[in-house]
Amino acid sequence: MKRLVYQRLKEWSKETERKPLILRGARQVGKSYAVQKLGESFDNFIEINFEFSQSFLPIFEEDLDPQRIVQQISVLTKQKIVPGKTLLFFDEIQSCPRAITSLRYFYEKMPELHVIAAGSLLEFAHELVGIPVGRVQSLYVHPVTFFEYLAADGEELLLEQILKEEKLSEVVHKKILKHVGIYLALGGMPEVLRSWIEYKDPLKCSEKHATLLDTYRQDFQKYAKKPSLKYLSLLFENIPRQLGEKFKFSKIGEYRKRELEPALELLLTANIFNKVVHTSAQGIPIGAEANPERFKLLFIDVGLTQALLGLELSAWFIQPEAELVNKGKIVEAFVGQELLTYSELNKKSQLYYWQRDTRGSSAEIDYVIQKQQQILPIEVKSGKTMKLKSLHAFLKTHPHSEYGIKISIDPYYKSDHVESFPLYHKDTRTLGPLGPR
Repeated sequence: MKRLVYQRLKEWSKETERKPLILRGARQVGKSYAVQKLGESFDNFIEINFEFSQSFLPIFEEDLDPQRIVQQISVLTKQKIVPGKTLLFFDEIQSCPRAITSLRYFYEKMPELHVIAAGSLLEFAHELVGIPVGRVQSLYVHPVTFFEYLAADGEELLLEQILKEEKLSEVVHKKILKHVGIYLALGGMPEVLRSWIEYKDPLKCSEKHATLLDTYRQDFQKYAKKPSLKYLSLLFENIPRQLGEKFKFSKIGEYRKRELEPALELLLTANIFNKVVHTSAQGIPIGAEANPERFKLLFIDVGLTQALLGLELSAWFIQPEAELVNKGKIVEAFVGQELLTYSELNKKSQLYYWQRDTRGSSAEIDYVIQKQQQILPIEVKSGKTMKLKSLHAFLKTHPHSEYGIKISIDPYYKSDHVESFPLYHKDTRTLGPLGPR
């Protein structure tokens, strides 16, 4: 499966002033697979999984001299490590915190050796030992995008048309919307999409969803103390029920915010959920106008979101356009997922939204982004509609915004102050960059 992250890895491997690279992101989004694919382009690829192969842990208990570390790894693996020809991959590196610290010395004393690290729960080790600032590069990995799904499913010609043409014929437009429906049912987890591409069996994909959700639940015990486990489980199961809404702890159950908030921070640290933070968006950067106490939450993947909610997925395959109209919150989450994925990959990005809460005059913009010196409001519409009251209300009160974006199932069109993109349009992937956290 061709991934954007793989292209970025190729570029990193050819950089002359290269630093050790850390892949960051939630479990099962394809970090290890991407590195393994890159390893095929090297004369030698050595992968060490610290969680699986604990015999490597003692190597890092001594000093952190990279020459000695490389020599001992070479002895244990019975493989020669040659800088410039070998890719050394430390997987599940959170299981060996000193290996994280060692990355700075690989940069300082052996910069010619290609070193990549990854870990599903890396952020928790980061809090304990820290990541060597200025001595490593980070690359954030997200679920498979809609475009990547099209390419993997053999629809390269369809993808080429989307990328080349501004407005497509009605027949092609409907065919792409059918694929959007399939993607929204499946989501972007690589294991699920590989199953779909091979078997075209929705039931097998649902089984994959269930397995992945169980994997996330099992991880709770790895990064939470026992008293917090019940709160993690409670939040995990219930947060998706507030999809598209301002998140309220009071809707979770008979628990106080101070009891639930630490567990929510753990889920955010594990990259299982992403915040969409409220901003007044009256100036640049828009993050300076944010209110961290007001936010929505997106689950990592739209397919997993629906599986967790127990939603019936068959209609996405039978009548995708009707589902796109009926499941507006899922469509909104899909747009957020795509915006995050196409943001700058070398830093963790932040999504924002805007809402006006005056009596008798409410308005809400699903996403607000900064593009150079402009602030762009994005309104997601699941059905066919020309009413954009919130978008026009935003433009009227925000001088930094000359026009707004509508994303819907409608074909492309442009008016004086609104540019309307279909859900699959290429320009919805280049609206960023999004602001850093």
